[in-house]
Amino acid sequence: MSQKIIDIRSRPSFLHDFYGARRGTPEFETAKWLNRRVGSLDDEHFARAHTLQGYLDEVRDAGIWRSVVIGRDTPAIQNTNDEIAKITSPHAELVGAGSVDPQRLGSDAAIAEAERAIKTLGLRAINLEPGFGAPALHFDDPQYFPIYDALQDWDVPAFLMSGPTTPDLKFNDPAAVARVARAFPRLQIVVHHGFWPYVNEIIGVAFRYANVTIVPDMYIFLPGGNLYVEAANGFLRDQLAFGSSFPFRAIGQSVRDYQQLGFKDAVLESVLFENAYRLLSLAD
Repeated sequence: MSQKIIDIRSRPSFLHDFYGARRGTPEFETAKWLNRRVGSLDDEHFARAHTLQGYLDEVRDAGIWRSVVIGRDTPAIQNTNDEIAKITSPHAELVGAGSVDPQRLGSDAAIAEAERAIKTLGLRAINLEPGFGAPALHFDDPQYFPIYDALQDWDVPAFLMSGPTTPDLKFNDPAAVARVARAFPRLQIVVHHGFWPYVNEIIGVAFRYANVTIVPDMYIFLPGGNLYVEAANGFLRDQLAFGSSFPFRAIGQSVRDYQQLGFKDAVLESVLFENAYRLLSLAD
């Protein structure tokens, strides 16, 4: 396939043990386990990305035009915005997304750090993970409203981490995102992991709120994932984007598998490229 492809969710495995950075650790085995759960044919493929060059080779061999490397700021894992910028800025294929934790930093400092990440470091989005905070919070917790407001004013997307790995599934509630989308109608909200297994519910939220984009990434291959495809072939064409969720699924395999899911040809162009290109304000 000759078209350009943007992978809007990816991390090199060397970033943290959680991503399988070291053989012989429990985390490495957990990464293998998760790869098997979501259908990776090679459950150790991510070991190639134990170095930056290996990760770049993975991205290039998969035919990815731009790969979005997402930072993380949670009590368990911190990949600083400077670290993400250092990895991505020298390489045309890589785009950085920053992260802040308003609970840890406080609202004013979180806004200041997000602004530095965007305007000084050149990162393209801000990743927020209230469900992994200490304590875990819902997406519509008032502590997050100031950062949502700032991102809306800057026309910068908010990446929200969802999915079944939250400490409690009550923090994986699409209804909370609907409330955020209603309160901040100009904020572009990108929900990674697609709120699986609540597929119908997040599709309903995106039906109501055009400022919500769904990235099902590896969960599109699990039971119920066909509903994402069905919705994209209809009203959701401009609100669904491709992500591999590397290192938990192989990039090249994910691209090939997406092409076999039943997306209409014109829709596949939007999903693999156009929607992320627009959201991230990228340029050739």
